[in-house]
Amino acid sequence: MLIGYARVSTDDQHLALQHDSLQKAGCEKVFSDQQSGVATERPGLTSLFESLRPGDTLVIWRLDRLGRSLKHLIQLVEQLDQRKVGLKSLQENIDTTTSGGRLVFHLFGALAEFERTLIRERTQAGVNAARARGRQGGRPKLLETNKRDLAIRLHRERQHSIAEICTMMGISKSTLYNYLAESSIDAISKA
Repeated sequence: MLIGYARVSTDDQHLALQHDSLQKAGCEKVFSDQQSGVATERPGLTSLFESLRPGDTLVIWRLDRLGRSLKHLIQLVEQLDQRKVGLKSLQENIDTTTSGGRLVFHLFGALAEFERTLIRERTQAGVNAARARGRQGGRPKLLETNKRDLAIRLHRERQHSIAEICTMMGISKSTLYNYLAESSIDAISKA
């Protein structure tokens, strides 16, 4: 059975073009969503996946109507493949029920993986170069070392509550707890 899925991002866009194309392609049912592709909860897509059976083919107008990103699209196609459901994109002329369509889609997947690897390598190279120049990553400390030590000492003396120490130092509870944890780790490593 051919089952269609249509999606538009905003309320002022219309589903008519996609619906017409999906019906012309022979879809017996069409599910749709009228929200951004980055939305994690899409009721139409959820209902669609619940209705799919082995041997069905999901038909979409364009690939970007289904997935949030290439990575997400590949994950969805893998889910479809595990359920023995094909995918057909009308605009890109991709049909995973054919060997040629599967090849094209796997090439997309390989290119996406290659891109992710390159991004990871460039990021790591940038971090290493910054460290070599003496830069440390992460967010800068809110308090200078002497004020951090004072906050830790106030906590250890147990004469002030956590809230009082945070108010005096102008920091949040989570920041104080982070400083306390760091001082414990430093004390253990020096021992």
